[in-house]
Amino acid sequence: MSRLLLVDDDSRLTGMLGDYLRNNGFEVETAASLAAARSRLQQGGFDALVLDLMLPDGDGLDFTRELRSAPATRRLPLLMLTARGEPTDRIVGLEIGADDYLGKPFEPRELLARVKALLRRAAPHAGSGDDVLVFGRLEVDLGARQARLDGRPCDLTGHQFELLGVLARRPGRVLSRDQIMDALKGHPLEAFDRSIDVHISRIRAVIEDDPKAPRRVLTVRGAGYVFARKQDAE
Repeated sequence: MSRLLLVDDDSRLTGMLGDYLRNNGFEVETAASLAAARSRLQQGGFDALVLDLMLPDGDGLDFTRELRSAPATRRLPLLMLTARGEPTDRIVGLEIGADDYLGKPFEPRELLARVKALLRRAAPHAGSGDDVLVFGRLEVDLGARQARLDGRPCDLTGHQFELLGVLARRPGRVLSRDQIMDALKGHPLEAFDRSIDVHISRIRAVIEDDPKAPRRVLTVRGAGYVFARKQDAE
């Protein structure tokens, strides 16, 4: 049974969502503040985090930065809840490490679907050497769900790795945003808010020697993105 931490100071909402998620097979704990969330996370054992941006003792964006800088929570799947209308808030959340976001108000069924998608992407996959794609100094290990540059693990979120995998499996092929979304098997990214572009920027910051002049993940203006073939990425 997957264990979730739901962080929101709206007790009515967390009570309703907690009951709904438990009825759908999850173990759920709640926290009404960042202090309470820190305390629960220190105990460990959570499979995913659902985090509201606006909390009484701090900002969810700052807390996300804190989580992504700590080894114990760096890869914890994180879904951000926001009532803020500005697309910038959502983009910043993705840039600093949130795996997905959901605007309030929302249907509990949609939250459930998104949490399940996060957990599917985070699940380890049994694999063989054939699951390791090698592009010069960069390795994309599909079985271990890990990218390595010069043998060192790259700091990518689960969704960022999934997006990198979509491109790396098709080197030399230009993929539009719609094709990328289809390949991500229903992950709820919306092309109009340019979420894919945000994740691509983060991937480049990690795997490229010079993110401003990328050699591995290339933009094809007006068409989409392409992962360079092996000989181009040496």
